[in-house]
Amino acid sequence: MTQQFRSFVIFAEMRTGSNLLEATLNGVRKVTCFGEAFNPFMMGWPDKEELLGVTRAEREEDPQRLLDKLFDKPGHLPGFRYFHDHDPRVLDAIIDNHACAKIVLTRNPLESYISTRLARETNQWKLNETETAIPAVTSYDPVEFRQNLSEIESFQLSILNRLQASGQTAFWLGYEDLRDTGVMTGLLHWLGRTDVEQVHPARDQVPQNPRELAEKVDNFDEMQADLHKLDPFALRRVPNFEPRRGPAVPSFATSEAGAGLLFMPVQGGPTDMLRSWLEALGNPSGKYTQNSLRQWKRKHPGHRSFSVLRHPLARAWDAFLHLMTHAKPELRQLMRDVHRVPLPADEELSELSEDAAAALFADFLDFLRRNLNGQTTLPTHPNWASQSEVVAGFARFAQPDMLIRETRLATDLEFLCHQTGIDDPRSDLLSPEPLPEFLSDRKLAVAARAAYLRDYIAFGFDVELTPAS
Repeated sequence: MTQQFRSFVIFAEMRTGSNLLEATLNGVRKVTCFGEAFNPFMMGWPDKEELLGVTRAEREEDPQRLLDKLFDKPGHLPGFRYFHDHDPRVLDAIIDNHACAKIVLTRNPLESYISTRLARETNQWKLNETETAIPAVTSYDPVEFRQNLSEIESFQLSILNRLQASGQTAFWLGYEDLRDTGVMTGLLHWLGRTDVEQVHPARDQVPQNPRELAEKVDNFDEMQADLHKLDPFALRRVPNFEPRRGPAVPSFATSEAGAGLLFMPVQGGPTDMLRSWLEALGNPSGKYTQNSLRQWKRKHPGHRSFSVLRHPLARAWDAFLHLMTHAKPELRQLMRDVHRVPLPADEELSELSEDAAAALFADFLDFLRRNLNGQTTLPTHPNWASQSEVVAGFARFAQPDMLIRETRLATDLEFLCHQTGIDDPRSDLLSPEPLPEFLSDRKLAVAARAAYLRDYIAFGFDVELTPAS
């Protein structure tokens, strides 16, 4: 199927060669690139206050108005350049428009960064063959570079993901491609301009700083030493194969005490105890929808929300107990038959010795490791899902004000009650749940960390299980 593009966008960044690409495209009949049309600081190009009759004030009020103007050119192929820090309000409309071709232009991020610093220091952003480059050197700022790199990588990954999810593809270009006649011709043919036999790169711009980095950076040795600390291949990244979780709003509970408290439970934690605690504070409520909970939040200015994190080993033990006592018999049989957890017959579960329970729990931890790494066909149950993924699901609706460790439950909830004007925090109802002695076994601690590595890293849990106070 051939896509009939009627417009285009160039996803790029500063100093990636986007000016040269724009000049090349504008050299083709009936193709027009309108600069950085949604740059917050200018209208397409520097020193312009309007574009196609739309002023900056009008664009600020309604960016869709300018987007419609740009794309309303029948028989013409219009487009513009869009960077990660341009007006985000038009991004959805661009991505969702399958008739808008997506061109992604990239460059070595370090070269782009140094080139940008040089351009800012000299105020020389383009150079033609009759002009002389302003000689300059600049300094490498490690904090600034990392921030810049993070923002650009995040934006590019977001664009890639959204194009994949919507069944679209992009034409990917590198900085070095921009002076390649074959690549430029291929780009125009991909855009649908097969009537153009050959496209020559624009010649009215030349490279500004064709020197090696050592000549452009005055702290080059320091830069090299710092770059050694980067991990370009994400060697230390913890893989995540868990499915995304929703906010689970129907499980939330509130109390009218003081300015109001909102409990956002992580299943597998001390949920029942905390619900009883909310009831003791007074006027509890639950079974919310997102809409009804928003209304509650509006009616309770000064309210506070919280979630409670449990040590992964203790939480895995809770999930194991749930499997043995509350799960469907079919799930336990599946554990026996498929998932290498040799549970005894259901009628014998209540008679397990401590040693037998410890051995079965070790097998269950190995199952959790495989399940959370996407190595089983069994869906990840909320009782044993990673707490980091559960909290990330909450954030798709609202983030909790406090993430409280179970080991500090009474102390931190007393502080939260003080913030919301609750005089009696009923700390007497917040007793730690007893745990079997064998959970102090180092082998079980190591197995729990292997299963829940993301949680240990995200929340700083100790490998050893610390008793609740």
